[in-house]
Amino acid sequence: MAHSILVVDDDPHILDVVRFAFEKAGMTISIARDGADALRQFDAKAHDLVVLDIGMPEMDGLEVCRRIRKSAETPILFLSARDEEIDRILGLEIGGDDYVTKPFSPRELVARVHAILRRARTPVPVAAAAKPLRCGCLVLEPDARAVRFDDKPVSLTAIEFEILRTLLARPSFVFTREQILDAAYSDNIHVADRTIDSHVRNIRAKMTSAGSETVIETVHGIGFRLGRCEALR
Repeated sequence: MAHSILVVDDDPHILDVVRFAFEKAGMTISIARDGADALRQFDAKAHDLVVLDIGMPEMDGLEVCRRIRKSAETPILFLSARDEEIDRILGLEIGGDDYVTKPFSPRELVARVHAILRRARTPVPVAAAAKPLRCGCLVLEPDARAVRFDDKPVSLTAIEFEILRTLLARPSFVFTREQILDAAYSDNIHVADRTIDSHVRNIRAKMTSAGSETVIETVHGIGFRLGRCEALR
């Protein structure tokens, strides 16, 4: 079954390039030309991924992402003419899964979309069912792709889930950013190692909302490891 992609951009040329590249790759494409139109069209059940321009008038892509994230974890790939690190970090911190700058290679864009979709959708064979990973009040179920803290569900993006699973698999090990990148972005390309910091901040914020500030520890000069996973009392 073809993947359904919502592409949001106010540049007709970009829309034509992306539409051609994605349709050539066998994907089904919906087009939105501004943020309001994107929100009207978006359907978490119908769309597998959103390609979202940042620099749109009236409602920019960051605000569209914030609104989508209030109700859905559908993967989002940002397109932007801005290549500043702060823009990349902000896009990832508010819930983006990847960030591509213009001008871009259509082949690379398709490859990144395929990589995100594989991470989000790859099924686990029944014969290789994985046991839940536990630490303190934290439980991660790999097959169900579900996370709970103190019996409260925690909604994570596909990349955030892979990062947390990596840390839980070796709870006493200190991972470098490069090692976490290899685990979470095993089939992606050109991802800066500081991208991990943005995703770790997102995980910490979600876990704090669920009742813990100790799930991930920073080991200065090296990277990150799993924390105590204790509930706030």
